[in-house]
Order: sequence, then structure tokens, then C-alpha cells
Amino acid sequence: MWLDTKRAVKVPRVTAAFWVVKLLTTALGESVSDYAVHRFDPVVAVAVGFVGFVVALAVQLRLPRYVAAVYWVTVAMVAVFGTMAADVVHVRFHVAYGVSTAAFAVVLAVVFVTWYRTERTLSIHTIDSTRRELFYWCTVAATFALGTAVGDLTATSVGLGYFGAGVLFACLIALPGLAWRFGGLNAVACFWVAYVLTRPLGASIADWLGKPRSLHGLAYGDGPVGASFLALFVVAVAWLAFTGFDARPDRSTPVGSDRSAR
Repeated sequence: MWLDTKRAVKVPRVTAAFWVVKLLTTALGESVSDYAVHRFDPVVAVAVGFVGFVVALAVQLRLPRYVAAVYWVTVAMVAVFGTMAADVVHVRFHVAYGVSTAAFAVVLAVVFVTWYRTERTLSIHTIDSTRRELFYWCTVAATFALGTAVGDLTATSVGLGYFGAGVLFACLIALPGLAWRFGGLNAVACFWVAYVLTRPLGASIADWLGKPRSLHGLAYGDGPVGASFLALFVVAVAWLAFTGFDARPDRSTPVGSDRSAR
């Protein structure tokens, strides 16, 4: 079947640049989403975000190999639309952050279980078929939704504030790497834990910079903060596209040869 057709791995190598750009997408998604839903009709904003996400994902799925610009724009659109969708659950339907956090955690667990039972792996180093890529993007969307709920729960319901939440998640995100490096824990599990944590970390930073002082922010505004993160994102992705820094050499390179795949 076409879903099983093997091709080049469609995701970048996991390097320091991967985590930097991933954090930029989470901060960008938070600030742009907040600016859009407050500046325009929320229904229209969510609809536009959804269309942007669908178009970006369609282009990404049609490509035969990893292309930095397309891949990272797709991640950014997941961030924008995922943030809008998660916020709507709370704002429009008045679902408590604790409830939405639990619900999104269940959704992510279901995606993981289904993916593993189907493919027998959750490693991003094996995203070399359409079916695996679809599982991957479902997981990415679920991690953004869960991370958004966790970040809001920590900053508002728990009362740490945006800066306090940012410090907390900055500390927590280091733990999976340390557990893998010194504790010998499973690399795939450590990767996905860190991946989830990038969402509340980036969002907390964006909210701390953009939100008014009455909400314990620095009051720079969601618009200017979003524009700043967008500029950084464009520069970073342009650099990756130009240098090929995070591209994989070729399919002949054994997956096990990449230390981060172990």
C-alpha cells in the first residue's frame, strides 16, 4: 500500500539546533495565537489557523524527503493552530485546565499506543513512510495540545506565574537529557518527554514577555513579541535550509549510527 512505501526519513537530525528552533515555534505559536484571537474574531482566527495548518501539512506529506523550510513551517502551523484549539477548549467551553490536561494526556497516550502497535517503534529516526509520518504529526499535534494545557495549568491554576512556570519547565526539560546521558534511560522516551516540555517552556517565555504587568508579564505585547519570535524563526530556518545542518546524509546511513537514536 502507498502508506507503507519506504522513502527518505522526513524529519531532521536531533541536534541542539532542533531544540532551539522547536522552542522558537512554541513561543511563536503562543504569541501569534494570543494576538490573533484577541485582535480578530476568534472563530475566523481559528479557521485561518486550521487552513494554514492543513496546507502546510499537505505540502509536507507530498515531499519525498526532508526539506527544512517546509518541515519547520508545518511545525509552526501546528503550534499556532494547536494553541488556538487548546485555548478554545478552556475559553469557549470553560473546561478547567486540569481536566483538559488529563484529556490531552489520554489522547497522546492513545496515539502512542496505536503508533507502537502498528509500527513497533516510536523513534523519529524511522519516519520513512506516509503512515509513520501521519502517526508522527498526530503525535506532534497532541504534544502541543498537552503542553499548552500543562503550561496554563502551571502558570494560572497552580499560581506560579509565567516567569515561575518558565523557570520550572527550563529545569524539567534538562532532566530527560540527563536521564539518557547518565542514567541510560530509553532515548525515545526521553525525547518525547522533552518534546512535550518544549511547549509549556516556550509558551511561558512568550507570555511572560507579552502579557501585561497585571498578569505578571513584562507588557511588551503579544504582537511585538510574536513578530520578534517570527523574525528569529525565519533566520534560524533560513540558516538550516542554507547549510543543511540538520539534514540526514542519506538513507544508507544506519539508524543506529546516530547516537541520539539509541
